[in-house]
Amino acid sequence: MFSDIAISKDWENVEPVEKGWSSDRKYKVRMADGRTQLLRISDIAQYDAKLREYRVIEKYARLGFPMSMPVAFGVCNDGKSVYMLLSWVYGCDLEEMLPKLSEEEQYRLGRKAGEILRKIHSVPLEPEDVPKQTKKEKKLTQLSRYENSDLRIPGDETALQYVKDNIDQIWQQPAVYMHGDFQPGNLIYMADGSIGVIDFNRWEIGDPYEEFYKLESFGTEISIPYCIGQIDAYFDDDVPEGFWKANAVYVAQASLFSIKWAEPFGQKDIDGMVRRAEAAFEDFDGFRRIVPKWYKAGNRTDE
Repeated sequence: MFSDIAISKDWENVEPVEKGWSSDRKYKVRMADGRTQLLRISDIAQYDAKLREYRVIEKYARLGFPMSMPVAFGVCNDGKSVYMLLSWVYGCDLEEMLPKLSEEEQYRLGRKAGEILRKIHSVPLEPEDVPKQTKKEKKLTQLSRYENSDLRIPGDETALQYVKDNIDQIWQQPAVYMHGDFQPGNLIYMADGSIGVIDFNRWEIGDPYEEFYKLESFGTEISIPYCIGQIDAYFDDDVPEGFWKANAVYVAQASLFSIKWAEPFGQKDIDGMVRRAEAAFEDFDGFRRIVPKWYKAGNRTDE
């Protein structure tokens, strides 16, 4: 599979990487000079999409924060596959490290993540990449799939109605290039205490506020101080009300649809999403409030 990748002559060892939800096949490559790189292999049918992904990663690579840097891109496996070679970010998964740190350090790392995310969103959009439509209809369609399924959970009516009544609160910001899955599972805690960013394969172009709902899904159960720090730093300690309104819609929609989304992965993943949805209902008081209970910054209060 790798023999027609020119740089493979410098590889000493290749081992699969099983972590993550991506459909890409991932490999940890050890070079003859001791460096480690990440190899991602996709079906050749994904060539155009993967080339766009690689070009976006090149844009992010100019922003000055530690990340999986682009190394090489091309076709391999006798034309059956497309490959992407990226630098390896050394350290441990932030989601594993956060619970071991003090709350002050968790908050500091959250602020660092918020600063990085703001940089990602600062990349100017190419004119041809400006979206011609929003994702409002997609979000409502996904919600309908949940609503018409046999996976509904007790007490979901308030959240369902909240999304329908407030869908226009999303996509009010200019579209940006997004990471697409910016949460502690895709961040690396490095030896010097900084954060490295990995896994850009879910990148997209859209509402910058959509980038935050996974704090509720995957962040708060690990570290609330981190989540607060990410929000505070992204908005330079002045969080606008419009963000909270949009975020509540994203959280409500994702909390319910994720249950349906998890269905192909089995009951264990469905149960995990149900647990997260129930936590979100509690945090947002059944979506009668827009600022979650866990967020505290100065004397800020919810209306």
